[in-house]
Amino acid sequence: MSNARDIMETNIITVTPDTEISRAVKILLNNHINGVPVINDKEELVGILCQSDLIFQQKEMPIPPIFTILDSIIPLSSSKKMEASFKKLSATTVEQAMVKDPVTVTADAPVSEIASLMVEKHFHTLPVVDGKKLVGIIGKEDVLKTLISKE
Repeated sequence: MSNARDIMETNIITVTPDTEISRAVKILLNNHINGVPVINDKEELVGILCQSDLIFQQKEMPIPPIFTILDSIIPLSSSKKMEASFKKLSATTVEQAMVKDPVTVTADAPVSEIASLMVEKHFHTLPVVDGKKLVGIIGKEDVLKTLISKE
């Protein structure tokens, strides 16, 4: 049975938290990838930035629902959630838009587990780690290639 080690890409394109959003977009588009791991100066994984995180910036911010009673305004949605959305909409660096503490797999993870995560959680890219250190990356195409090798 194949595992992450067998299919992961080890020549990893990465960004740092202080990378500008415009630079990150160019990296994703120029390399035809859906996501890019975010690493710190110790090459430890601190987040992941996906196309969907960047597309989020293009959506309109809905006016939060409110309830008024006796001249008081009561928000009907979480202020923390709204604040996080505003930060993501106005992000200028990767750190402001990335997913912190992303789901990861180890090099020993079976391909079936990786496929399940991708399908059930709608992940396109999964970082492979050894402790906190990034050692590989797996995209949907890497999993699809296992179907070809079976022929």
